[in-house]
Amino acid sequence: MSTPPDHLGMRHLALQVRDLAACEAFYTGLLRLRVEWRPDPDNVYLTSGNDSLALHRVPDPAAPPAGQRLDHLGFILPDPAAVDAWHGYLLARGVKMRAGPRTHRDGARSFYCEDPEGNVVQMIYHPPLAPDRG
Repeated sequence: MSTPPDHLGMRHLALQVRDLAACEAFYTGLLRLRVEWRPDPDNVYLTSGNDSLALHRVPDPAAPPAGQRLDHLGFILPDPAAVDAWHGYLLARGVKMRAGPRTHRDGARSFYCEDPEGNVVQMIYHPPLAPDRG
C-alpha cells in the first residue's frame, strides 16, 4: 500500500447545536462567516472562504449530550493587535468571555469566548500561520 498524498490541513468542522438560529447569527453576524449552503432547515454550512463550519441541529434538544466532546475551535487572526480588537468587539456585543487576551510562550496571542451553545471559541494569532511568515 502506497503512502497517500499530504492533506491540505484541517479546514472543516461540524458542530451539533440545539439553537441553530442563534449559532448561525453568532458565526455569521459576529464572526463574519457567510452561508455557503443550506440543504434543509436543520443544517447550514458556513465559510470564510478557505474553510467550512457545518452547524447541525440536534434531533432532540432535550436529550442529554452524548458522544465526542470538542474542547474548542479556533479562528486564526493576522497579528496580535487583531486579537485585542476582536476581544473588544465581541465583549461589547455581550459575548461571554472565558479568558481575556494573553500572549503565550511561543509568541501566539489569543482569548477564549463562547458561542450561544457554550462551545468554546478561541480567537488566535499563531505565528506559524501568520500571512507574513515568509
